Amino acid sequence: MITALFLLMAGFMAGAMNAVAGGGSFVSFPALVAAGVPAVAANASSTVALVPGTLASAWAYTTGPHRVGLTGFGGLAFRDLLGASVAGGLAGAVLLLSTPGATFDAVIPWLLLAATIVFAFGRRIGVALRRRLRLGRRTALAVQFVLGVYGGYFGGAVGLMMMAAWMLLDAADLKAMNPARTLLTSAMNIVAVLCFVLAGKVWWPQALCVLVGAATGGYVGARIGQRLPPVMVRAVVTLVTVGMTVVFFVRAYG
Repeated sequence: MITALFLLMAGFMAGAMNAVAGGGSFVSFPALVAAGVPAVAANASSTVALVPGTLASAWAYTTGPHRVGLTGFGGLAFRDLLGASVAGGLAGAVLLLSTPGATFDAVIPWLLLAATIVFAFGRRIGVALRRRLRLGRRTALAVQFVLGVYGGYFGGAVGLMMMAAWMLLDAADLKAMNPARTLLTSAMNIVAVLCFVLAGKVWWPQALCVLVGAATGGYVGARIGQRLPPVMVRAVVTLVTVGMTVVFFVRAYG
């Protein structure tokens, strides 16, 4: 019962973070590991638990009276980005399932570190790189495929990584990128989830606890996020991501 309550609270926090700024996997994944789930299975279970929230966001963007159109960027059609994302998500999920647990334990701190840096500085990195670099269509599709692999393998801050990469293609407003980003992230996650379920890597009791908490947290977070200053929200989430990164470095190499 104590473990279930702990996972519900972690899921609530993860869902709220995803609703207001992103980075929810920085809470759900470590919580599952702390609950005794092996790292690879914890990553798979975390993806399963958080995917309903991203699907809900995608549904909100693309349906109803205020729906927005899905467009590509820098001359790339949305269907091309979708194809690269799905293929990459499948490759990333297969790669995760074939990774030995000990290897994943050693790699995960570096993935968390990369995601933390992108979460904290991704938009500024994208703007700075765009001043010096422009991606061609083929290179951009290759980058999207790599992002899909990362999304299927781990996925922390993949949405922010995607927007930073897109800023090398187009000067579009960040709000205009949100619908496509949300749907492509959902596509990566759905493909990965199907692989994880078929491979039997999901610890369902723990994943369902996180899922229920995340669904509730996502709703509450969306309400609260409308009132909180964005700078405060990002500062809190950045502190959480830095803290979890340090914890996993100590766990792996301490």
